[in-house]
Amino acid sequence: MDMSGNLVIVESPAKAKTIEKFLGKDFKVVSSFGHIRDLSKKNIGIDIENGFIPQYIISDDKKKVVSELKKHVKESSMIWLASDEDREGEAIAWHLMEVLKLTENSTRRIVFHEITKEAIEKAVNNPRSVNINLVNAQQARRVLDRLVGFEISPILWRKVQPALSAGRVQSVALRLVVEREREIISFKASSSFRVQGEFAFTSIDKSDGKLTAETSRKYQKEQDAEEFLNLCCQATFTVNNITVKPGTKSPAAPFTTSTLQQEAYRKLGFSVSRTMSVAQKLYEAGEITYMRTDSTNLSQLAINTASSVIGTEYGEKYSKARQFKTKSKGAQEAHEAIRPTYLSNKTVSRPSQEKRLYELIWKRTIASQMSNATIEKTTITIGMSNSDTDFYAQGEVIKFDGFLKVYRESSDNGTNGKSAVIPPLSKGMNLKHIRITATEKFTSSPPRYTEASLVKKMEELGIGRPSTYAPVISTIQNRGYVAREDRPGVKRTIRIVTLSSDCKISSDKKEIAGIEKAKLFPGDIGMIVNDFLVDNFSNIIDYHFTANVEKRFDLIAEGKLIWTDMLKEFYSPFHEKVEETLKQSERKTGARHLGNDPATGEPVYVRIGRFGPMAQIGETSEDSKPKFSSLLKDQLIETITLEEALNLFSLPRDIGEFEGKILTVGLGRFGPYIKHDNKFVSLKKGIDDPHLITKDRAIELIEEKREGDKNKIINTFGEISVLNGRYGPYISYQKKNFKIPKSTDPATLTQEECIKLIEKGAGKKKK
Repeated sequence: MDMSGNLVIVESPAKAKTIEKFLGKDFKVVSSFGHIRDLSKKNIGIDIENGFIPQYIISDDKKKVVSELKKHVKESSMIWLASDEDREGEAIAWHLMEVLKLTENSTRRIVFHEITKEAIEKAVNNPRSVNINLVNAQQARRVLDRLVGFEISPILWRKVQPALSAGRVQSVALRLVVEREREIISFKASSSFRVQGEFAFTSIDKSDGKLTAETSRKYQKEQDAEEFLNLCCQATFTVNNITVKPGTKSPAAPFTTSTLQQEAYRKLGFSVSRTMSVAQKLYEAGEITYMRTDSTNLSQLAINTASSVIGTEYGEKYSKARQFKTKSKGAQEAHEAIRPTYLSNKTVSRPSQEKRLYELIWKRTIASQMSNATIEKTTITIGMSNSDTDFYAQGEVIKFDGFLKVYRESSDNGTNGKSAVIPPLSKGMNLKHIRITATEKFTSSPPRYTEASLVKKMEELGIGRPSTYAPVISTIQNRGYVAREDRPGVKRTIRIVTLSSDCKISSDKKEIAGIEKAKLFPGDIGMIVNDFLVDNFSNIIDYHFTANVEKRFDLIAEGKLIWTDMLKEFYSPFHEKVEETLKQSERKTGARHLGNDPATGEPVYVRIGRFGPMAQIGETSEDSKPKFSSLLKDQLIETITLEEALNLFSLPRDIGEFEGKILTVGLGRFGPYIKHDNKFVSLKKGIDDPHLITKDRAIELIEEKREGDKNKIINTFGEISVLNGRYGPYISYQKKNFKIPKSTDPATLTQEECIKLIEKGAGKKKK
């Protein structure tokens, strides 16, 4: 094959750089920077009457790229389209063919799961043409999503609030978050007493030991728990039974997109979109295989390499080759799971986040090819002489660590499966109680979703595909429907009754319940939009319907369904429903009448206003105007009480004087604050209540901020300040920030040196 005049087009500059390294001087590799054209925004960009013909245009920011590509094409005799191997990549290749007017004879489509010399050479030697079925599956998704978005969004503008928008899969994800929130709102916690005992014994080898065990029975009332402790006072305790069961633990399958997103969140704290952008960098640098996949398949070469690495690193007994069956519907077995391209590399010389994600992928892949762990589960039953209630102690001993030597999967509730070790005891042995405690435990509401657990749920329901999880979750947050937040939890009192040395003590203990870390909370507007869509477009955001649409895209990709037929079938009933909703449905503001203001007798409402959720006292009339106040960030229209709403109108309030100036507590768009001498200090979230804060606490916060600001200033020269920031020292001048080189000590900078750095920074920005 003559390799002169070969042009390879990929979708990203980083990928181009890596590929060029492998292909050599006979190939020129250029980037299209993603899609070069998209649907026109004019008249939906789809000719519905003539069979849903998409009207594509080259966007303004891509015109220069396209003209560059055309120039390269003219100079080349063979064009190789090497965009990603999924439907989106296939569509990019097809658009390039259409726009650059490429012919079948001079164009080759090549795909690879990994950017390695072997994979690329294999692809070049086995080219194919563009797969129009994959292109049509992508077009069907794009057109369907445009139809839904363009037809439902204007209804939301009229019936809910201007500038809102709706998406097909995003609305279903939002529904999951809202429904979970409603479960939590309606949840009523109940409590019961659990009894735990600490026992002392002298073991078979005459050594003294301790053992903790718990009753399986729970007591609903404190009195019942106390009665049981009274029995324990007089009881003798004996080991009635010891059961030992051998067991095994198997490793988890190699990563798919979904499981990588879940584990990177649990183990590394990465958001779903962060995981995908870091994985993309690793893929484009040739370090891992393609990161959008729902297959757990590994190539035979990868399995063999893993076996060799495990044998060398840990010994042959740790190696067990295995192939995992993909559970995901519509998964393509030809694709591979996400794995390192070179399994012999335990780590990579990359930036910190890439390195950490790579090591996680390496461990998971290697562990999947390792032996099962063998364990021994022991259960001890401790009987009482005066009751048929038994105490149970359970433990686990790892006899052979197997894959656990490398990797243990995390769970969403934060437990990683660690278990207590049971000491050596024998049946019939007497135990002496040291302490027996009845502790009040409350039932927990269903957990709010994290980004990772929402991806898991979407995958279980068959909603979305590997390429859509991250954008869907980002979209519902960017639209303000859902926020990823931490919440401090609330204090509550739990009762504890302790029997120690035959003496019973009842006490109270404070605990903080409901601490939330990086959980997804729906906002008022998200709940109202969801309710409107459920009321008017229940089929569009039905879980089964959405999963069925995904299956139909899969059929199009397999060439078993004509994509325009699928759109016709969907569009007619959908469009009728849109017309009907515009005529019939009422405006939705989520308004609630909470009661009347005791001071004036006027009605108090909460609803969505032009600028978001708000409380209102009074009605509009000729004689009076209502008063308005924004809701606090963590308040919901659905759950706010009359008292909480009235409290919003007590701000701003004066709480005294400090240094001869008034102290005012107010509520702003960034939350509650203290105003003093025209300066603002934020209240601490979850600690300070703007309605209860005292003068002393306000002064404490002001002085704390002053101290922080003092430490922030390194030096000042008139308008120029050298400051300490979140990301290190910098220069501030005329409300703009300028970098200080790492090699420079900011404390030694003179005014002239600062001016030079400002001019240098301004020059860069201008360029």
